[in-house]
Amino acid sequence: MRARALGLPLAGRTGPLNTITDVPGVAVGYTTLIEGTDVRTGVTAILPRPAGEADIPCAAGWYSLNGNGEMTGTSWLTETGALRLPVLITNTHAIGPAHRGVVDWALRERPRLADQWLLPVVAETWDGYLNDINGPHVRAEHAIAAIDAARPGLVEEGSVGGGTGMNCYAFKGGSGTASRVVAYGEDAYTVGVFVQANFGSRRELTVCGVLVGERLGADNPMEQTDWRTPPGAGSVIVVVATDAPLLPGQCTALARRVPLGLARTGTTGSHFSGDIFLAFSTANAGALTIGPPEGAPGYEQLRFVPWNRMDAFYAAVAPAVEEAVLNALVAGRTMVGRRGHRSPGLPVAELLDVLS
Repeated sequence: MRARALGLPLAGRTGPLNTITDVPGVAVGYTTLIEGTDVRTGVTAILPRPAGEADIPCAAGWYSLNGNGEMTGTSWLTETGALRLPVLITNTHAIGPAHRGVVDWALRERPRLADQWLLPVVAETWDGYLNDINGPHVRAEHAIAAIDAARPGLVEEGSVGGGTGMNCYAFKGGSGTASRVVAYGEDAYTVGVFVQANFGSRRELTVCGVLVGERLGADNPMEQTDWRTPPGAGSVIVVVATDAPLLPGQCTALARRVPLGLARTGTTGSHFSGDIFLAFSTANAGALTIGPPEGAPGYEQLRFVPWNRMDAFYAAVAPAVEEAVLNALVAGRTMVGRRGHRSPGLPVAELLDVLS
């Protein structure tokens, strides 16, 4: 079940699968860890290009709405505007092993690349309500397994990969994705998004313009107990992909539009939430070089959409992000984790009654 299947009035023309993998070459893989009563976590891998082309940079940019979180590699993104290697998303205290996993994967698959320098992008959100976040449960081999599992095509949503133990608007959250098609003259491009949704307080939840959170507030163990994190805490990571030819600065501009989509679902951006976003373009393959120079000095050329034609791409980001969040919520199922903590699934029938 996805949000559109509920008949929600979601705007925009989607790609064929309505996922980030509608962007050609992009793949998603998961390692999901559910063990005993305490382990509810995992790793998500997003490959901007096929594994065999992981050393070819993409134009990229990033943006932080609220910096109470982590996304490694952003200093290098700011410096060069170039992204290579798989992008990983996990829990807050598993950044280290996931980062090591990308390095080990590159050493196995691209040893020449690994002999240069590697600054992988690894992002996180906090799953300590349901998961034993301080335990050494996520290891480098789990990151490698997520990368190896990455495939184009259908993308599972909800409690999978890095989203396994996450909560959104005090309901079960996790992984969600969506896409939009942008017409550009005689061409058509895709903007795809992937969300690890772990943010928002119940009272804020808004669906298709209707404030529904307080009317769905009866079953709210996260906010109705003495649990120590404030309402709205948690974080959200969003990855935006497109095959439109863009400059790094234009990718940054796409990332800056992500909060507009999040706001449609109600959040105001809590101080206790790390809201960090990445955007990349798969076009211009081979036109960005950031490794050691080889051969005689030369020049590079980038083909890009003019800045004064960017509005259609901005307009695709916000509704795609909104729908990806709703897909994560609709896919969520009630989960019980560490110390008996329970995260209820979104009551879909009750939601539809409220909306009607």
